[in-house]
Amino acid sequence: MSADAPVKLPSIAFLGAGSMARAILAGLLQPGIEIEGGIRATNRSRERADELDGLPGVTSYATETDATANRSAVAGAKVVVVAVKPAMVPDLLREIADALDPGTVVVSVAAGVTVATYESLLPESVAVIRSMPNTPAVVGRAVTGVAAGTRSTDDDLALAVALFETVGDVIVVPEEQIDALSTISGSGPAYVFFLIEQLTATAIDKGFTPEQAALMVEGTFRGASELLAASEYDPAELRRRVTSPKGTTERAIAVLEEARLKEVFDRATDAALARARELAAGA
Repeated sequence: MSADAPVKLPSIAFLGAGSMARAILAGLLQPGIEIEGGIRATNRSRERADELDGLPGVTSYATETDATANRSAVAGAKVVVVAVKPAMVPDLLREIADALDPGTVVVSVAAGVTVATYESLLPESVAVIRSMPNTPAVVGRAVTGVAAGTRSTDDDLALAVALFETVGDVIVVPEEQIDALSTISGSGPAYVFFLIEQLTATAIDKGFTPEQAALMVEGTFRGASELLAASEYDPAELRRRVTSPKGTTERAIAVLEEARLKEVFDRATDAALARARELAAGA
């Protein structure tokens, strides 16, 4: 992406402007991306809507003061990103169904809500794409899974891919893999932040100040990630290169292996997957 060859996307409406939608929106506002027709966004509160209204190319509506906000936002939009809480999706779709233009591509970022739910509540002339981005979209480092609906075309899927490629990498998967993907890349940033929290607390317990601990831990995670990205080696080989035989790191890794972290991650992601299925069932 460059100023000489900008990425061009059609008009986009975000219904619901929580943390995920704002992360994607922030990515779309980076240099080198042109949204022909602009971006519309809806939020419940007037105060939150006003925060977005000041952004270049963004028109924001507040549902608490404008009962037609969602319908106004989608009118004429080529892409509609549904980013409300999963339980709110069915009522929202009923509200906007007859305000969508034929050929609109509706992109879901609502965890657990199936393509079938969307397609049952929207006109047959509207395509549905299910997606699961993650919050590093705000710095252009998202990993997003996308899955086609039963009536979406290759062009519709390509449009969704182009949308999310403006904020990171995209993986196209069958819909039945979206929930599993959400437990890895969707929730993944939280796992990383949790590990950073815990290692920082350990550093503080060893006598370092909070500032020193943050510098050591955050710098190490950042440096290791950048080293991995720049290296021809996989994580296992890079770990081996740090782990000298009979050294201190080898002793630490042995303790981590005793904790059976793979099993812990299996249980954690299985729990997240079970919750995604509960959401799909309306629980």
